[in-house]
Amino acid sequence: MPFVDSHCHINFPDLANQADLLLKQMADNQVSHALCVSVSLPEWPGVIEMAERYPNIYASVGVHPDYEDTPEPSVEQLIELAQHPKVIAIGETGLDYYRLTGDLEWQRERFRTHIRAAKSCGKPLIIHTRAAAEDTLRIMREEGACEVGGVMHCFTESWAVAEAAIAENFHISFSGIVTFKNAVELKEVARRTPLERMLIETDSPYLAPVPFRGKMNHPALVKHVAEHIADLRETTVDAIATATTANFFNLFRAARP
Repeated sequence: MPFVDSHCHINFPDLANQADLLLKQMADNQVSHALCVSVSLPEWPGVIEMAERYPNIYASVGVHPDYEDTPEPSVEQLIELAQHPKVIAIGETGLDYYRLTGDLEWQRERFRTHIRAAKSCGKPLIIHTRAAAEDTLRIMREEGACEVGGVMHCFTESWAVAEAAIAENFHISFSGIVTFKNAVELKEVARRTPLERMLIETDSPYLAPVPFRGKMNHPALVKHVAEHIADLRETTVDAIATATTANFFNLFRAARP
């Protein structure tokens, strides 16, 4: 069964200039599809260009919470861009209190804008949360994010947060971080997350899994995330691949063949 990388940034310069090689490596490692995720509107044309060039690459549209000095999206703008047939999700969006300090109300308002756009166009959300789980879950509930569901990407929070997100109709996505030796709590989350609510990702070019930690990450390496989770759960890699690939296409319905 093939793997799917549910979150990558292959439009970033270090990867975009070797895109043909990346796609070959994906094929060689049984990675059938990848979702190239938007982080800002100025960079979105590069995201959609990648999706248009390769039939097995999909795109999202959104503005990352870390991007402070960037054009602010409107609900209407996100909806309009999401009409492109290769756009299958809204995001990545969410809250990040780790890198930025001060009055972050603009982050919370941006997050609400994305949820409203997702509900209007009927496409799921890709949510980033770091050092902000309580507010992230609160806004998800207040804005009715459960109506479209989505994924808590590159998950690094506790089982309690995962359980709360699952109750809001969200999937939990594991990146190469789960393979790191010191990620003890996250490994327990990977053991406990229901298989039907699990996705895998690279978040490339960042966070390469063991044994490639510290090197540039790319979608072909997502299989190492699956292998580690299979070991944690004492099951087969094929079981993880089968479940996470099916989950991807069930969640991101616009990507269905």
